[in-house]
Amino acid sequence: MQQNGASMRVRNMYAAAEVVLDFLTDPVWEERRRNNDMCDFLLGNPHEFPLEGMTAALQRWSVPRDKNWFAYKMSETESQEIIAGSLRQSHGMEFAAQDILMTTGAFAGLSMVLGAITDPGDEIIYISPPWFFYAMMIVSYGGRAVRVPCHPLTFDLDLDAIRQAITPRTRGIIINSPNNPTGRVYPPETLQALGEMLETASRENGQTIYLLSDEAYRKIIFDGRAYPSPAAYYANSFVIYTYGKTTLAPGQRMGYIALPPGMSEREMLRNALFATMVAGGYTFPNALLQHALADIEKLSIDIPHLQVKRDRLAAALQDTGYELRVPEGTFYLLARSPLEDDREFVEMLAENKVLCLPGSVFEMPGYFRISLTANDLMIERGIPAFAAALVQARKVASNQLAG
Repeated sequence: MQQNGASMRVRNMYAAAEVVLDFLTDPVWEERRRNNDMCDFLLGNPHEFPLEGMTAALQRWSVPRDKNWFAYKMSETESQEIIAGSLRQSHGMEFAAQDILMTTGAFAGLSMVLGAITDPGDEIIYISPPWFFYAMMIVSYGGRAVRVPCHPLTFDLDLDAIRQAITPRTRGIIINSPNNPTGRVYPPETLQALGEMLETASRENGQTIYLLSDEAYRKIIFDGRAYPSPAAYYANSFVIYTYGKTTLAPGQRMGYIALPPGMSEREMLRNALFATMVAGGYTFPNALLQHALADIEKLSIDIPHLQVKRDRLAAALQDTGYELRVPEGTFYLLARSPLEDDREFVEMLAENKVLCLPGSVFEMPGYFRISLTANDLMIERGIPAFAAALVQARKVASNQLAG
């Protein structure tokens, strides 16, 4: 008999993301985020005005051209063709327009793919540390979330651990490159080995193991690196993307799912995804965003300036005495906490008017994450505050050892 209002499924979903949900809804942290005196490195939110091109695109395309301008939209033909053309250039693969499904961002794309491929009891592997909500989404479709930690020193995929995690119930694996929060771009040789492993395991299991390639940050790459897509090394991959990162407009939710040309049973999967998207709350982007896509596709935040911010903050923290690995992509720096309790240390940072995300929120206790979407002034104000908090933490650690 059901109790306490919420279904068991919803309670399991909440349990899978309880730590991050409790943190994000904590009234103390909500109040801190509203305080303009704080240097906010907490989340990947904008701290400057939106791109002028984004504003211009929305204004330009908000003027109706016909009576159906704001009618129901699905995956519009023009949108599919724009994205297929872009992917042919970026990925070197002959994506077909009909294999593009427009979504309300990567969040919806991931959820819809999981809904299409997951039966109750199926296992989906995800790499830890992960984006916050992978496990919750897997559980929401009756699947079992299987956590596989990355390599602790390089933050690369631990192929041996992935191999050991695959069972006859494995239905998929989520790969996020560049990875949030580590900033690691998985190299071609790792992705090649992963693809071969998945091919072998799929044959042995008698059913396809799908790869969900979360490419939300694929255009935010530093130091002139090329981006190798996992989909280039494994045919049965879903490419999942959002425009919210490159435009730094996460509230304007538009993205897509792309099925590569070599994927088996593409037509069946297209139909399954379409049904899931309708039943899941009509997760197609709104009309205005799709009209403006040709303009939005060309936009990007200033990646060289983001790299300057990365270099400035990483060098300052390392000079101060923090231990961190310089990221190869994404918005984030991942640093080791000078206190074993990372929650205690981020509280210490908050006392110094710096907001950061504790590693225990994203399955990496003993670390904390710094968002580079903070503006230049915040970074310059934050550097001495990081230094002061480190001195304070070392005193606390020394006292704990002495006590």
